[in-house]
Amino acid sequence: MNTYIALLRGINVGGKNILPMKELAALLADLGLKNVKTYLASGNVVFQSETTDLNALTGDIAAAIGHNHGFTPQILIRSIQELQRAIAANPFPEGESEPKTLHVYFLESVPTNPDLERLDSLKTASERYELAGSVFYLYAPDGIGRSKLAANVEKALGVPATARNWRSANKVMAMAAELNDNSDSTTD
Repeated sequence: MNTYIALLRGINVGGKNILPMKELAALLADLGLKNVKTYLASGNVVFQSETTDLNALTGDIAAAIGHNHGFTPQILIRSIQELQRAIAANPFPEGESEPKTLHVYFLESVPTNPDLERLDSLKTASERYELAGSVFYLYAPDGIGRSKLAANVEKALGVPATARNWRSANKVMAMAAELNDNSDSTTD
């Protein structure tokens, strides 16, 4: 059984694209996904599935949400190994003590022509970032609420993305690891 993390973008924000997590969990269970668990209302889901075709799985989830809720969010699915690597590769360990200042952007694909000069021109003196394949890290010790860099990451990279702060990324990782460990122990 494979353990996956689905990151939904743009749900339950500003009164739009409302999708209660209980309904999302039930919808995913109806698709045959196992051990579905959600974290926060912002679209973090861990689950297990026999499938290895993540494109088809993403399409199935998006279609089911669209059919049942009238909108189709962007969904990025990552394996537990991919999330582990993203967390382990954090280039800004100093941000871990204040997890709201450190953000991990999961990108739909590796940017082919990122405009890093634009990001450099937008960042404040305290902000730092790093692009590592299909993961973008942003350390913003003054917060991202008014950060021009944070607001322009997706446009400058040229690929769809969804961000999680360090606390959320680690909580979702812990949930996925627990699910994975429990699954491993039941197959002995």
